[in-house]
Amino acid sequence: MNAISYHLDSRHGLTVRAQSIPVPDPNQLVIRVRAASLNRRDLMLMDGTYPLPATAGVIPLSDGVGEVIALGDNVTRAALGDRVTASYFVRWIDGPQRRAHVAEQYGANHDGMLATYAVLEQDSVVHVPAYLTDAEAATLTCAGVVAWTALTTPEPVRQGENVLVVGTGAVALFAVQHARALGARVIAITSGLAKAERLRAMGVDEVILRGENPDWDERVRGLTGGDGVEHIVDAVGMATLPKSVRSGAYNARLTLIGAMPGPALNGGDGNPFGGSYLSIRRIAVGSRAHFEAMNEAMTVHRIRPVLDRTFPLDEAVAAYRFYRQADPFGKVVISVP
Repeated sequence: MNAISYHLDSRHGLTVRAQSIPVPDPNQLVIRVRAASLNRRDLMLMDGTYPLPATAGVIPLSDGVGEVIALGDNVTRAALGDRVTASYFVRWIDGPQRRAHVAEQYGANHDGMLATYAVLEQDSVVHVPAYLTDAEAATLTCAGVVAWTALTTPEPVRQGENVLVVGTGAVALFAVQHARALGARVIAITSGLAKAERLRAMGVDEVILRGENPDWDERVRGLTGGDGVEHIVDAVGMATLPKSVRSGAYNARLTLIGAMPGPALNGGDGNPFGGSYLSIRRIAVGSRAHFEAMNEAMTVHRIRPVLDRTFPLDEAVAAYRFYRQADPFGKVVISVP
């Protein structure tokens, strides 16, 4: 097929161009992309609401997987033919996250995965679990890692602890899977019966429908003997944060996921966090080391990401539209033939 790449344009959304096989610099490698997937941040980048503005003309999407087809002279972390992806942040390998790490992201100001070929910096390269399909492996970088980081840092969830997951987006679904693998009792908040049934099928112990339980924080405390939960992963944002706080046990850990605009809270001026990341913990994905640790755990427990729908590369615009409008349960994937 003729190679193509999509580019993000602030005026016209996605545009498509012919693509030649890139030539890597000494510390880069080139992959033949096989699949990519969408995250909420990709809509925010398109809309201009993400904290890090998109570079004009950047190839979008942080999440994808492919086969290594070319290596720079200094590359040692991968070999030709390896199936790899990249960490969300181009240069955060391990240790505390610093502002400099956040400043470089695939699909924002470094070309991402929505193309036939992608160029990766070797320090960001991550090998994906062999048992996953390309579509599944293309979903890990953002939603998978941030859910893992929420539940395992600064220390992992312990066997038998209670984890509350608020929302049913991709991050929330990964959080359910990781929490169960860690041996936690999982309580989930959702909006509809169909989603509730699917959450139960995933092994969630207690599902609370927020329409039937508008004071769902009280229901959570009732399910935990009045104590509250030890861990909360809130993948919704400002609208649910007060109830998430009230659901927590003494010394609970609440992780508010991701970069998100939010409505005014208690009469304030919008999202009180602004561009800050601090406790009540608000985290931004994770490091390469977090990614690799997650992959090891997923391999042990044979966790398979939840997929909603797959689109071919030439229907990427339709994939964006579906992701924005359809309220998918699981990841929206774009296959690259």
